[in-house]
Amino acid sequence: MKPPAAAPCGDAAEAAPLTLLHDDGDWLAVHKPAGLLVHRSPLDAANTDTVQHRLKAQLGAWLLPVHRLDRGTSGVLLLARTPAAVRAAQAPFLDGRVRKHYLGLVRGWPAGPMAVDHPLRPEDAGPEAPAQPAWTAFAPLARLAVEGGADPRHPQSRYALVAAWPRSGRRHQIRRHLKHLAHPLVGDATHGKGEHNRWWAAALGRPRLWLHAQALGLPHPDGGWLHLASPLDAPWNADWQALAAWPGWQTPWPETAWGATPPELPAGLDEGQDPSDSGGPDGRDRSIDLDGPARPSPPSPPAPDAPAGHAPPAG
Repeated sequence: MKPPAAAPCGDAAEAAPLTLLHDDGDWLAVHKPAGLLVHRSPLDAANTDTVQHRLKAQLGAWLLPVHRLDRGTSGVLLLARTPAAVRAAQAPFLDGRVRKHYLGLVRGWPAGPMAVDHPLRPEDAGPEAPAQPAWTAFAPLARLAVEGGADPRHPQSRYALVAAWPRSGRRHQIRRHLKHLAHPLVGDATHGKGEHNRWWAAALGRPRLWLHAQALGLPHPDGGWLHLASPLDAPWNADWQALAAWPGWQTPWPETAWGATPPELPAGLDEGQDPSDSGGPDGRDRSIDLDGPARPSPPSPPAPDAPAGHAPPAG
């Protein structure tokens, strides 16, 4: 099956103003488009088109990132106006009071909801570095079979929309946990498969990592719970709408995933687990499949990568 003509998708032209999702004077949240750096990075030292630079031009203020999203990830990004506001916002990230929800397009059809308790070694560390606890819950939401798709060795290529709820915040955690499950993200140049990445880039007219930070929740210093969202049906998420419109999705997209409210964590997955309790003394994971018993499996080998950014990762 050949991909249809590319549909208009993605975000506005370079240096376009960012969509503001929240602004209370101390904290500000934006929708980060896929492909945009949060701040200057050694990965692309000459590039000054970043979230920080766009907000400086847009608002006349230099905003400080509270956490990090990978360049390829789209969705909710929280920033603050002062160092004190950054510290107040980062405290819930550091003590596990933040709730993060992501959506991703993956290869294959995951069997069902699963909690992955699989320690990860820092990607920029040597093989002697200890693995750090890492915990993510996943649930498949919809699946698709593309006849005569990306791999000519098979009559069809299978993909799924999955929800992810990371509780810890290791670098590239969701991407590495999905690789551990043998369901890598489409568009992941490090852990995915090139032919699938290229096929979808041609099909939808945009090469990107298909990972979206749909929602972020955390306690606010003024009291109450702050819920931030970048819903898939918003006009700035046209690339995800093009994906949803692809013919052949075998399960209807749930309204909770498609609208403003993200799916709930499936019953049976321990959302309250302390990420510091992940794994075991032998460094092996304790991934839990709701369709079967706990199963230990060896940790993935580390992958070399660029140094981390200036803020703790969001997932």
